Amino acid sequence: MAHRLARGLRGAVKNLVFQQQIKPSNHFLKSPIRNYMSEMRKSAFEGNMLRLIRSEIQYELDHSPPSEPIPEFNTFKVDELPGQQWIRLTKKFRQSEDIKIEVTMFDGAFPMKQDDDTPENMKPHITFIVDVFKGEGTDILEFICSAWPDSIEIRNVFTRGHNRISDYHYMGPGFKELDDELQTSLYDYLETRGVDDKLAEFLHRYMINKDKNEYLRWMEKLKSFIEKK
Repeated sequence: MAHRLARGLRGAVKNLVFQQQIKPSNHFLKSPIRNYMSEMRKSAFEGNMLRLIRSEIQYELDHSPPSEPIPEFNTFKVDELPGQQWIRLTKKFRQSEDIKIEVTMFDGAFPMKQDDDTPENMKPHITFIVDVFKGEGTDILEFICSAWPDSIEIRNVFTRGHNRISDYHYMGPGFKELDDELQTSLYDYLETRGVDDKLAEFLHRYMINKDKNEYLRWMEKLKSFIEKK
């Protein structure tokens, strides 16, 4: 019995020594396995993201494809400014004036009826700025306006130098505080230069299309980044 006990103890010690000898090797092997599994999970995660992005791009192209940007409207040249949240329109008027219009993408929506905020009742809004130039040595006449789906609205009118105005520049009274006849004459002034309700309708159609183009452009850039190794 003592012989069997001694033999069992020798066997236990031998197994313990053997396990200690191979332990560093197992530890050494765990690191590349762990890295491999981590890379596999990362690859699967990014692959799923790419699948979702490609699916979204295809859906947009199939169900609501954008059209090519329109380069002109009436006598205005339209600069789409790809990747930007605004566009620029320019024209020459009567050989003595240069007109520049800077237009945001949709920057708000307001209910047409009170206490009804359903999408069908919301009226989208666009802000645009009209600058009228009469040469380098003169001030600029600037209009800050709103473009509604079927009309324009003047909010402010003032003159400024060729540099952008400071925070303390006097911008005049609110447009609706002006005499009614003066308000009408200023609308006529813009209308003569092609800034009218038809332009507002065009801007809304244009920005709907630009929104689609910019969304797809953003998705393509996202896809391209994730695809890079």
